[in-house]
Amino acid sequence: MKLTVGTTLASAVDGATVIVVRAGDDDVELTSGGLAMYDPKSDEAPQGEPDGSQLGGVQIGKRYVTEADDVELLATKPGKGTLAIDGVALRLRDAKPLPASD
Repeated sequence: MKLTVGTTLASAVDGATVIVVRAGDDDVELTSGGLAMYDPKSDEAPQGEPDGSQLGGVQIGKRYVTEADDVELLATKPGKGTLAIDGVALRLRDAKPLPASD
């Protein structure tokens, strides 16, 4: 699927949802728990069993990015599935340090 900024996607494994904050130019397969994520407004949830090795969880309010930092997702609802693009798990974005006020 081609990701576009502002799109809300849902997990077929649990109630997790994410918003696309930054999207690359390539078509990708975005999964949660091994099952494809879908647009809850226009698509039906894919059927299947989650992959037990991909149940690391999604934390609400956290940003998830690829290693190349070209795709960024913001979790709006938590879940138990691991977010992955083309089979590679996304990592939590590190918090930016605040400037010191002396």
